[in-house]
Amino acid sequence: MSSEWTKKDYWGAVRSRISAFRMRYAVEPGLYAIGEPGAESDVFVTANYKLSFDTVRKSLKGLNAWILVLDTKSINVWCAAGKGTFGTDELVKRVNEAQLDKIVNHKRLVVPQLGAVGVNARAVQQATGFRVHFGPVYAKDVPAYVNAGYKKTDEMRLVKFTMLDRLILTPMEINPSMKKFPLFALIALILFGLQPSGILFKDAWAGGLPFLLLGLAAIFSGAFITPVFLPFIPFRSFAVKGWIAGMIFTSAIMKTMSLDVLPAISSYIFFPLASSYIALQFTGSTTFTGMSGVRKELKIALPVYLIFTALSVILLITDKLSQWNVI
Repeated sequence: MSSEWTKKDYWGAVRSRISAFRMRYAVEPGLYAIGEPGAESDVFVTANYKLSFDTVRKSLKGLNAWILVLDTKSINVWCAAGKGTFGTDELVKRVNEAQLDKIVNHKRLVVPQLGAVGVNARAVQQATGFRVHFGPVYAKDVPAYVNAGYKKTDEMRLVKFTMLDRLILTPMEINPSMKKFPLFALIALILFGLQPSGILFKDAWAGGLPFLLLGLAAIFSGAFITPVFLPFIPFRSFAVKGWIAGMIFTSAIMKTMSLDVLPAISSYIFFPLASSYIALQFTGSTTFTGMSGVRKELKIALPVYLIFTALSVILLITDKLSQWNVI
């Protein structure tokens, strides 16, 4: 394999960042050669998510090296390590299948630091004879790591999660919500257009449009604003951060609208919570929390979402029935 990216590689990287295409963006597991590696060349381990593989091979430009690709089901190293697909058994399997002991003279495997949670280095050595070296967090630091005698600086150990890093992840937060938005829009339009005589388009549009705008604002605040400004929004809870961002945007938009009392109250209840729920999904993409923290947030947040969503719907139904002089 070449260490140079083609236009197709760049386009694939973009597509994998903005759509579910990433779940099919994979390379075959196995052993790959970069440059002209020999028996003394290093072996670097990575996932079969193609963007991970491409990032590693790009970082090896000018080097002769082997890349051992594990079958992680098209999932990146960090997530796959947490799920168990980038793990001890898979690493042992690929080392044995590639007959690595016959290809290289040394007994050294360089595994990404972010894969450490899934790999038992001692078990790998006992099963294969190869010693696992946990390399730097970022592939771009691999050449410096190798030149330093396989020693990491403090900078190489540090996981950064900058605003740019978070911004890059937002398309994958926005897309799932936008896919559900048409259903939300349909329900809102039907609800506001529903009359004893049938569904009136004029009423549906006049009554539903404010809710459609508020829905888009909830997606924007929960899937974009909250991730990008994550460290700057008060409180540790992602749910609370998302609620704060959602309340700010809901309040700003509500000032431009003139809604009846019950729909207004329903909006102030539902849309900040929608933003909160969307923001809570970002926990799986960040370095800011762990599995126990996510479980704790879900345990508290889910009942709140269900109860207050039901309350907001009841308020809208009550307002509709009052318009029909039923109550």
